[in-house]
Amino acid sequence: MAVHPTAIVEDGAELAEGVEVGPYCIVGSRARLSEGVRLGSYVVIGGHTEIGPGTIIHAQAVLGGSAQIRNDSAPEAKLIIGCNNVIREGVTISVGSSRGTGLTRLGDRNYLMAYSHLGHDCLIGDDITLSNGVQLGGHVEVGNGVIMGGLAAAQQFSRIGQYAFVSGLSGVSADIIPYGMALGLHARLGGLNLIGLRRREVPRANIHALRAAFRFLFVEGQGTLQELARQASERWQAVPEVQHVTTFILGASKRPIAPARASVSEEDAE
Repeated sequence: MAVHPTAIVEDGAELAEGVEVGPYCIVGSRARLSEGVRLGSYVVIGGHTEIGPGTIIHAQAVLGGSAQIRNDSAPEAKLIIGCNNVIREGVTISVGSSRGTGLTRLGDRNYLMAYSHLGHDCLIGDDITLSNGVQLGGHVEVGNGVIMGGLAAAQQFSRIGQYAFVSGLSGVSADIIPYGMALGLHARLGGLNLIGLRRREVPRANIHALRAAFRFLFVEGQGTLQELARQASERWQAVPEVQHVTTFILGASKRPIAPARASVSEEDAE
């Protein structure tokens, strides 16, 4: 364990073997840092915060600050961060709130670029990339493998399904389906994230089935999206990627599902 002489580590903080604390950091009394966690200069770890092994936190990040809600009181609210994350300069992550679950969670192997923000009660999966300045409001849920471009934002209570791609400068005000590609001021689906699917080595047959399901759900199908999702679930029972999409659509949410852009055609879906 190496703690710079200018750093402040409050009584009660737990630092495991191999932790490095850089110049002028502040580590609060209820923080728990696991093996190999590294803090750059001027990092602040507050609140009831647990950080998993191998996570690297760069200069001026503030983790475990109280929820940004007027008159919120949640002294036992927590922030739990998994292992092997990279959290770049100026990132801010709040603990949970009394109006939510009381827990903000960041999974494993995520890469949060400079000045991105995770609001209170966010539930963030694994292997996610948030580009510079991405802003997530409170209670947002983000599935595994999502990529969000620079300065994109998600409104509170939004859901972004696994392996979706959100273009830079986009605003997510409705739920984005798994594997979807969303763009625009009020983000709409522009098709599927085919590059991401291929990078994950999803079988070609499954990608073709997912394309067909997308066309059925958002271009050609007749009926409500919920009805179409049930039909698609039955039609493509053996394709897990389609099941991920239909389960997401049929799941409980406070936001609607983002529709396809008016200009989306069968060719866009492919």
